[in-house]
Amino acid sequence: MTLNNGIEIPALGYGVFQTPPEQTIAAVTTALETGYRHIDTAAAYGNEREVGEAIRRASVARDELFLETKIWISDYGYDETLHAFDKSAGKLGVEQIDLLILHQALPGAFDRTIAAYRALEQLYADGRVRAIGVSNFMPAHLDRFLAETSVVPTVNQIEVHPYFRQSELLAYDEQRGILNQAWSPIGGITFYRDGSHGSTLQDPVIGDIAAAHDKTPAQAMLRWHLQQGRQAIPKSVTPSRISENLDIFDFELSSEQLTAIDALDTGVRGGPEPEDITLEAFGRPIPEA
Repeated sequence: MTLNNGIEIPALGYGVFQTPPEQTIAAVTTALETGYRHIDTAAAYGNEREVGEAIRRASVARDELFLETKIWISDYGYDETLHAFDKSAGKLGVEQIDLLILHQALPGAFDRTIAAYRALEQLYADGRVRAIGVSNFMPAHLDRFLAETSVVPTVNQIEVHPYFRQSELLAYDEQRGILNQAWSPIGGITFYRDGSHGSTLQDPVIGDIAAAHDKTPAQAMLRWHLQQGRQAIPKSVTPSRISENLDIFDFELSSEQLTAIDALDTGVRGGPEPEDITLEAFGRPIPEA
């Protein structure tokens, strides 16, 4: 896929959210050996150093990899964010990061968010990052944000899966040339309107669609994302599932099948509400090393 600044990003990435540091090197190594070329991490995940170590050990050239990480809210502010880049680059062991994004909108301290993004703009101008973006920004956040910044984000990484599609936000981003990146693209633990929870992997509609193509439910969901123009970032530490998630380029869902998956949307978010992210509740220091 091509970002709005002309930089190319693999259509499918490999994520390490909630992957313990002690498992990260092996998991990322497996992903790279399987064929993934986009690795998505974050300062708040606590495993940037291990991601960097896996990359150093890999037989894949650095210029063949697309490396993405995120600035945590505790490091928002102009000077703070410039320093946060140094921390992340140091842990990752790279001089240039391919995509650097703000992890949350932090609506209650939005001036700090704007200052943080202006630091990203400076890093982009200096060539220290190849692209910049945001994560978990809603339309109201983006309306103000775009009015006060100069560089349109290349991506907005958001929760999207069949049970929580965020149709309004997807359309908003598309209209402004912002690529939607789907985190939790196959759902993980998903919630229903009545508060109960289950798994998209057990959904009969998705199961029937997958069976029609001799694929797994996870593969059908990832294919749904790609055909609708979203980049998807699945995660797993199981080698067989890491390989399975990448094997989605030899089939195509019909328009009827895409519509059937769309219709599963419950409107219930699995992750935290973006409006609820505050420094008081979610702030924590990001270690220097």
